[in-house]
Amino acid sequence: KQIGDQAENKVYEHLISTGHKIVARNWRTKYCEIDIVSQFGDNLYFTEVKYRRSVDHGDGLDAITPKKSKQIRFAADMFLYANNLKDANPVIQVASVSGDQFTIDHVLDIS
Repeated sequence: KQIGDQAENKVYEHLISTGHKIVARNWRTKYCEIDIVSQFGDNLYFTEVKYRRSVDHGDGLDAITPKKSKQIRFAADMFLYANNLKDANPVIQVASVSGDQFTIDHVLDIS
């Protein structure tokens, strides 16, 4: 949990430095969770953060299976519904973070 939090903090800082306004962190319901929700322009970004100690055997993006992608989309839809944001433009993305320095390897749009 602590390592995952550090990876999320790194992505949080990256999003802010690129002009995103953070809307929510670790938003949860009984059924789902979103690591970071941010706004940039007219879009709401739903970011899943995946950490790997080493990329020797694949990075965090490899953990995004079709099932996980569907879960992230469901969580984004739940967030939009719960916050009455039916007209929002959602963008689903995954941030891959690795190593002891928590290097951001990729931030990929999977919408």
